[in-house]
Amino acid sequence: MSELIKNRSEILFLYDVTNANPNGDPMDENKPRIDEETGKNIVTDVRLKRTIRDYLHDYKEKDIFIIETIDDKGNLRTKEDRLGDFKTPEDLLSKCIDIRLFGATTAVEGKNMVFTGPVQFKYGRSLHKVDLTYVKGTTVMPSKADKKQGTFTERYILPYSLIAFYGIVNENAASNQGLKVTEEDISLMLDGIWNGTKNLISGSKFGQIPRLLIQVLYKEGNFYIGELDKRISHISSKNNEKEIRDISDLKIDITNLTKALNEHKGKIEKIRLKVDERIAFVSDGQDIKIESALNEFTIESLKF
Repeated sequence: MSELIKNRSEILFLYDVTNANPNGDPMDENKPRIDEETGKNIVTDVRLKRTIRDYLHDYKEKDIFIIETIDDKGNLRTKEDRLGDFKTPEDLLSKCIDIRLFGATTAVEGKNMVFTGPVQFKYGRSLHKVDLTYVKGTTVMPSKADKKQGTFTERYILPYSLIAFYGIVNENAASNQGLKVTEEDISLMLDGIWNGTKNLISGSKFGQIPRLLIQVLYKEGNFYIGELDKRISHISSKNNEKEIRDISDLKIDITNLTKALNEHKGKIEKIRLKVDERIAFVSDGQDIKIESALNEFTIESLKF
């Protein structure tokens, strides 16, 4: 059996979106979420967790609690219905990896259970300003109201957005609540982040590619550097950030990231890493491979 997590770790994840909607706002015509002040794209932590849940359920055959299920009459099952699939709270926790990772508020036999997930993510944000684009078209099939011609289709997309997510794995939140989160659970979650993103193949989501995934594992509990997402930036030859259309149009500046990691090198046990071949990095103004920038650390390549 895999060991329970013992120490704190941080996660930095970069992925990009091309001609798609990474996270629509249902209160605003399902438009991609954009910070009006900065012009940057926002993706909620709920969207990333949904990606992980769906991947672990569909591809790894893991039992997921927060997932859409249908009863014999074709109706969506409620949370209360779903709870009936488990004998005890302990049964629920032992079987459902998403509850162990992300927590939940549930009710069993009239008693409320509140679990604060040991894995928490901030909202993802693009590293650059994005260009919101409205696309309109037609379909061959007419609507019932107008049988003479096909109906119009419309959607909002982003031609390009490179998004950074930051998260923390809090070992204390797990142990204090009896959430037996294992190293295998975390590895499966990282797999879900990378391959779940790659497998978002739908009309609105197709065009998302994972580019960089880093997990920094510390030697001691409670300590972590923090804000790894704010220690990277982009460099582009484009005069206007909104003109960026591909990962080749920019490079990731990791100067401040590597500086922060080196300052706390003695507290870092190892760094787990997966890098897409098309992403480019610079440090102190020089092109560099991220593996070379981190060569003083124990590096473990993520194999999935």
